Amino acid sequence: MAAGFTTPLLDFFRRGDVERDLRLLAARGALAPRAQEQIGLLMLLVEDRDPEVARTAEETLTALPPDSLSQFLARSDVSAEIRAFFSARGVEPAESAGGDEDDEPLFDEGQGGEAAEEEEEATTLQRIAAMTVAQRVVTAMKGTREERAILIRDSNKLVNVAVLSSPKLTETEVESIAKMTSVSDEVLRIIGRTRAWMKNYTITAGLAKNPKTPIALSMNLLARLTAKDLKIISTDRNVPDVVRTSARRRLSPNKE
Repeated sequence: MAAGFTTPLLDFFRRGDVERDLRLLAARGALAPRAQEQIGLLMLLVEDRDPEVARTAEETLTALPPDSLSQFLARSDVSAEIRAFFSARGVEPAESAGGDEDDEPLFDEGQGGEAAEEEEEATTLQRIAAMTVAQRVVTAMKGTREERAILIRDSNKLVNVAVLSSPKLTETEVESIAKMTSVSDEVLRIIGRTRAWMKNYTITAGLAKNPKTPIALSMNLLARLTAKDLKIISTDRNVPDVVRTSARRRLSPNKE
């Protein structure tokens, strides 16, 4: 069942290419950094093709604190689909949402603590290299800025999405990621689809100048750039020819 809203993390699960151990982890409520995503994943996984995943998601839904769940359902940003799903289970919204700004997960299994117990002398890179995919995903959501900077370049796309879904991720970090040529084009595409981030001109310009950004996205961003940044792109031989030429054409009427 759809939750009536979308995030990069939920989209990844909806595509159906998430390994069983990660679906099971999400079914336990341990994979989502926000209440909305946690509920959305559980609604999705309760119908999973794997009986154990579906059963685990059902158990987690049953274990959600009733009062917290009712207050969550009263929030103005909760979709009608979510309310209908829980209404069918006999759970109705509370009279007030309580802490409307609090988007902490409703159920916390306490996952992700293993990495902190590694030897102190091990570097962050060494610790991450020794982690399973599931541990890297949890670390991407709950870890430090240094860990996110490493994990955004991970070869596993779900790990990348987990970094972009982390509630700890700052716009300053996104500005840096938008300029990276060592991340996947999917990472850059997700940033380009996120309206809140694209209101930041530094992020927009970073994507447009990044030779790794998908050409269609770069071309669309050129119209939003200043003449100064267009001039930089028009002479940068690292960006695709079509992007460089388009930037030059946008400059020519102004004789910049």
